[in-house]
Amino acid sequence: MTLMYLLWDTFYDALKLVTGLVALYQIVLSVYGIWHRRRPITHAPQKRFAIIIPAHNEECVIGPLLDSLKRQTYPAYLYDVHVIADNCTDGTAERARAHGAIVHVRENRAEQGKGYAIEWMLSRLKEMGARYDAIVMFDADNLVHPDFLAIMNDHLCSGDRVIQGYLDTKNPFDSWISVSLAISYWFDNRLWQYARARLHLPCTLGGTGLCIDYPLLQEMGWKATGLTEDLEFGIRCVRRGIIPVWAHDARVYDEKPTSFAASFRQRLRWQQGHFQCAREHLVPMFLEGLRERNLAKIDMAIYLFQPMRSMLLFAGAMIVLGLHYLSPDPTDAASNPAALMVTNLWVAVNVILFLEVPLALLLERVNWRAYFALPLLPFFLWTWGPVTLQAYFTRSNRTWYHTVHKRAIRLDELRER
Repeated sequence: MTLMYLLWDTFYDALKLVTGLVALYQIVLSVYGIWHRRRPITHAPQKRFAIIIPAHNEECVIGPLLDSLKRQTYPAYLYDVHVIADNCTDGTAERARAHGAIVHVRENRAEQGKGYAIEWMLSRLKEMGARYDAIVMFDADNLVHPDFLAIMNDHLCSGDRVIQGYLDTKNPFDSWISVSLAISYWFDNRLWQYARARLHLPCTLGGTGLCIDYPLLQEMGWKATGLTEDLEFGIRCVRRGIIPVWAHDARVYDEKPTSFAASFRQRLRWQQGHFQCAREHLVPMFLEGLRERNLAKIDMAIYLFQPMRSMLLFAGAMIVLGLHYLSPDPTDAASNPAALMVTNLWVAVNVILFLEVPLALLLERVNWRAYFALPLLPFFLWTWGPVTLQAYFTRSNRTWYHTVHKRAIRLDELRER
């Protein structure tokens, strides 16, 4: 056994121990997501909403979204739909006007990205003297469940100030990429987000299907213009003592990428933004949580650690594997009981985590075709390793890459499927 191999193998065992404990923490929390009872709507419509839709060259998909918003069970006089035609070169503005939206044309090539567009729109609303109780944000490729605003009104009337809706998929079976992403979201929605909601822990904001109390937004300011503006704002809320809550029955359907290249670019942007937020907030938030005995802050810090966990495991596995082939280890693994125990723990918790995926599909009553995609899921999950590794080394990048949307599915078509 070479010294180099021994050192790296020991380091990798330490990584497995730490990441295994983080996975075990998630398994314990996920138990609280098993039982779900639909929350009844107990408050009559009273909150007035400004719906904000940032749109960059979304002519193909914005019509069905606006039509689904017209079909809300909530009174039409209590919400306005504002579309930001952000540096568009197509007919997005004309299409949005034709579907009854209030269109705001933004031309700013220097500050591109969803976060900048939202900040600009909020400034316009303030200048207009608009009176709203809450802001709701959607992406242009979304479809919205008819009860969405009614559920958000109920949460606001109950005292919640930041609410995240359920993030579903409108094109899960277009390709193995879209179905893998859909499965990941179904799992996260039920055994991550909903489980935490039951424990009064903060949910993670998804950037769409998001409702924010307008007075709170005016007080805090948006100030989230990075690659993951939703994560930035959510972190600021938690550090301020405001817990973003999860609305499991307020569904939003979005379009998932169908090609590996498009998915890679999208996930790369997510992970770059995640690393940027972690660099600024992970350690301070974790220390604040320990000092204040605040589990919400500790939980958010653990979430910020997730990409680092993925990257370290991937890089460590590649290094140990390479060293093994360059200088094979002649020692029987059973001769090191501590290392064997760590490996067994790591394998056990990851097997349990994977088995929770079909459980989540069963609990969410998803289409039976999703189960046939489970054999492909491990490979898709493995691809997060190189995505995260590249994101780490390019984490200073702040260039926004637009994900092209083209699946103009209508809400009634989605229900038929």
